[in-house]
Amino acid sequence: MWMTFSYYLALAVLVLLPPVAYEQHSSGLIGHIGSLQDKPGQHDQWDLLLRKHVTASGDVNYSGLKQDIELLEEYLSALSANAPDENASREEKLVYYINLYNATTVKLILDHYPVKSIKDIKNPWDKKSIKVGAKLISLGAIEHKILRKLDEPRIHFAINCASYSCPKLQNRAYTLDKLEAQLEEASIAFVNDPGKNRISASGAEISKIFKWYKSDFTEKGSLVDFINIYSNVSVNSEVNVRYINYDWSLNEAK
Repeated sequence: MWMTFSYYLALAVLVLLPPVAYEQHSSGLIGHIGSLQDKPGQHDQWDLLLRKHVTASGDVNYSGLKQDIELLEEYLSALSANAPDENASREEKLVYYINLYNATTVKLILDHYPVKSIKDIKNPWDKKSIKVGAKLISLGAIEHKILRKLDEPRIHFAINCASYSCPKLQNRAYTLDKLEAQLEEASIAFVNDPGKNRISASGAEISKIFKWYKSDFTEKGSLVDFINIYSNVSVNSEVNVRYINYDWSLNEAK
C-alpha cells in the first residue's frame, strides 16, 4: 500500500510543483519512480513529461525538458531493461517502440540543444545509440526494421522527428488500452492539419511523408483512398497529388 501511495504522490509532485521547487525535488524522484518502471504503468513517467512540456498543438518546450533530462534518462533506461520479448503482441510492440522512438528523439535534441533542426545533428537516424535489452540500435532501425514491419501505416502519424512538418508530438504517452483511439486521433489530426496538408475535393497538396512511405499507405488501395479514410473532405480519386516542401526546423515552443 505504501509503495502505491508514494509512487502516485511522486508523480503528482512532478506535475504540480513549480519549476524552482521541482528542481529541488527532482533528484529524489528519479530513483523512486525509476525503480517502478517494470510494473504496469511503465509509461506514466513519459506521459507526465509530455503533459508538462508539450502543448496540445505539439510544440515542445525543450529548455524546460532540459531541466528534467535526468527523468527522461531514467525512463529510457527503464525501457531498455524491459523490452518486449518475442511473445509480446503486435500492440505491445507498437506502444513500446512508438514511445521509445519519440522519447529518444527528444533526448537526441536535448543532447545537442540549442539546435535549429534535427538535421544539424550528424547522422541523427543512423547512429546506434538506443539500447534495447543488450543491443544498440538506431532511430532508423526502430522505424524501418521494427515499426514498419508491424503492418500499421498509422505509425507514421505517431512518431515524431522533432520538426514542424512532422506529425505533432502528442502530449500524452501511447498506452496499450488506448492505442487504437490514439492512432486514429493522430491520423485524423495530421491529415486535416492545414499546415501539413491542403486538401479539397478537387485537389490534394500533401505532406512528403505520403511520398516517402507511399508503399505503406497503398497496400489496400490508392493514396487518395487512404487519405479519404481520415480527411474531413472527400477527395476526387482523379486529382493530381502534389507534395508540400518539408519544414525541418525544430518543433520548439516559441
